[in-house]
Amino acid sequence: MQAGHTLKKLIRSASVLLLITVVAVWFVLGAHLGWTKTSVSTQKIDEITGIEYPVFEDRFVPGVEFLAVGIGLALALASVTFLPIFPKNQP
Repeated sequence: MQAGHTLKKLIRSASVLLLITVVAVWFVLGAHLGWTKTSVSTQKIDEITGIEYPVFEDRFVPGVEFLAVGIGLALALASVTFLPIFPKNQP
């Protein structure tokens, strides 16, 4: 096997690993279909008055732009292997 072929396989494997990691992180941290959030609000009820009020908690929830950038980077990394910078396989 040639060095160019091995390097192509390594880069393509890294791009697949990046893609899987980005999707897994997005899914595990909330899979939010809106924009990324750095704080999340929850409703609490005052014990005395019974009035609801929002409480903000600092938490990272990745949105669709996190997913899109990650997928874009993985595709860009994989597309590098199709450029003519790698030597052709010779029989």
